Amino acid sequence: MKYINETVRRRDRLMDEARARELLESREYGVLSMVTPEGDPYGIPVNMIWDGRESLYIHCAPVGRKLDALAVNPKVSVCFVGHTKPLPVKFTTEYESVVVSGTAHFHLTDEEKMDALHRLVDKYSPDFKALGDKYAHKSFHRVEVIRIDIETFSGKCKHVPTAD
Repeated sequence: MKYINETVRRRDRLMDEARARELLESREYGVLSMVTPEGDPYGIPVNMIWDGRESLYIHCAPVGRKLDALAVNPKVSVCFVGHTKPLPVKFTTEYESVVVSGTAHFHLTDEEKMDALHRLVDKYSPDFKALGDKYAHKSFHRVEVIRIDIETFSGKCKHVPTAD
């Protein structure tokens, strides 16, 4: 997993790697972008968890457009958006974003799939871990888990100084 910001045109908008990692960890969702088997672009917001190392995990139904697309072309992009604030009087917007490029894999081992489901429960339902474990086991056969191995990521931000 390489942090690469060389392609960011506006050098004054570079985000430091530590903040980009914070966004990977904390965002509630990201927009997963891929290409359908017909060659059409397809982007969809999804809940996901970063393992803190080199992979993101998503859960979904065991059939559908997303899996059809990934079976043909597993290369994906995920965009996470952090702080945003429109500044109408300045005709601009403050923002933070991180873009990940990677390769998606599914049909994971049962162990990896259950670990990802537990991580999702830990992130999105931390006060209900025991109930989440029961739910994960009960619906295990009705769920697919996708692992995205992160190859590169980059971050960009715009902060507008306040007038004193």
